[in-house]
Amino acid sequence: MATFVLVPGAAHPAWCWHRVVPLLEAAGHKAVPVDLPGTGENLSIDLEDATLAIWAGHVADVVRAAEKPVLLVGHSRGGHVISEAGELAAEHLAGLVYLSAVMPVGGKSIMESSGTDPGMRPDIDARGFMTFPAEMADYRFYNRCSPEDAVAMRSRLFAEPLGPSMTPSGVTPERWGRVPRAYIECTDDNAVTLENQRRMQAISPCYPVVTLDSDHSPFLCAPDALAGALIEVADRLAS
Repeated sequence: MATFVLVPGAAHPAWCWHRVVPLLEAAGHKAVPVDLPGTGENLSIDLEDATLAIWAGHVADVVRAAEKPVLLVGHSRGGHVISEAGELAAEHLAGLVYLSAVMPVGGKSIMESSGTDPGMRPDIDARGFMTFPAEMADYRFYNRCSPEDAVAMRSRLFAEPLGPSMTPSGVTPERWGRVPRAYIECTDDNAVTLENQRRMQAISPCYPVVTLDSDHSPFLCAPDALAGALIEVADRLAS
């Protein structure tokens, strides 16, 4: 048995994991979906006050409190958050799992390390937060999802503060670098392309690597396959 701590990507609340959690639990594992402070149902701070350090510290606290062994899973921008949390709580982790996620380069922000498609240009609201218009979200995030699932997910998206993604990574070889890493790549991803997923893996090798025939949101369009991939990773790492 493993405990999966599930961190969503940019603009997505913990609700995005609602189909995966019962599948993991049915297989005998525990699953803890995380709303980062200021997002979803976690109103512990105003979103305007969110920082990468606050988000990473919250996730690290969840990891420390979870039943071992713990696998910390980050989707998309969540890779930036779990990397910082892994730096803080390395000794409490059996592994870090990057789900079509940004992998860190010490001293660089997501904007510098992810190789984002130039066409991926979210709107910026009056507060300087990123928002994702429906047409962009459907093409970039939900191109394999049903229209009903895309609408349900879009209705729950929040405006994403730029600060955390602009903050340079603080990971070190001595802490983050000692935690086993796995990668779940998505072949039909229009947000973090397969080319960029593999470029980041080449910089920071992962084992195992599991490939899903999925868009950027396998938790919606391929939950069974995603749960199976997570369990496969747990069999390799948590043992």
